[in-house]
Amino acid sequence: MVFVTRQAHFNAAHRLHNPEKSEEWNASTYGKCNYPNWHGHNYIIKVTVAGNPDPETGYVIDLGKLKQIMKDQILDPCDHRNLNLDVPFLKNIIPTSENLVKVFFDQLKDQVEAVASEGSVLYSVELFETERNIAEYCPFKHTIIK
Repeated sequence: MVFVTRQAHFNAAHRLHNPEKSEEWNASTYGKCNYPNWHGHNYIIKVTVAGNPDPETGYVIDLGKLKQIMKDQILDPCDHRNLNLDVPFLKNIIPTSENLVKVFFDQLKDQVEAVASEGSVLYSVELFETERNIAEYCPFKHTIIK
């Protein structure tokens, strides 16, 4: 199995806030991330595809195609946007890094797997909110790695 990863970045604002909870609960739970006038991050996203190289091309996935899918599905909708207000596929999602990686995975999965080599899968999505705060969604990690 070969793992191929493409990295990109985008800038976005968000506010961590659960509308079903009180203002006090939100302030206590999310601290500075709950400021009513938002705050921003310089995100880095890493998308990993796992599979065996195609015998004709030698690719698990053409990185140019992966780049375009990431641009169309994540970067264009999210870059320089407010994740709470401007991104339709994030409606009603509290935009924590943990939630974002799962939603981003779902946004990418079908298109990535359609252009990857036969039997390849979208393996994981990592999101660096800061250089020290990173979330990863990898539904296959415990089934592929033994």
